[in-house]
Amino acid sequence: MRPPVPQWCDRMTEISYDDFSSVEIRVGKIIRAEPFPEARKPAYKLWIDFGELGVKKSSAGLTRLYQPADLVGEQILAVTNFPPKQVANFMSEVLVLGVVMDGGAVALVKPDRDVPPGGRIL
Repeated sequence: MRPPVPQWCDRMTEISYDDFSSVEIRVGKIIRAEPFPEARKPAYKLWIDFGELGVKKSSAGLTRLYQPADLVGEQILAVTNFPPKQVANFMSEVLVLGVVMDGGAVALVKPDRDVPPGGRIL
């Protein structure tokens, strides 16, 4: 049986390849992770190295499955061309991609092997 779809993604909108290609998804390596007690929902502050794009920050709700020390060194996928978003006292510059599981825990989406930071998903 398929798990229920969270309310925020309960609609399926067809997009074109051009729509998809405008979303810039890149590989980054987490170089720093800290608790984010000021956030409204449980989250961590992440600093992510995207190679030539530099280090970008993100607020990510990964607290159910990961500890900050476990995240450092992990490669992740993130949307890098959304506008920055203020989350409490922290400016989140990229959206780290994850899969929402039963119960709301978020599992990271990441490459299955070590790849260069900044590489773009095609």
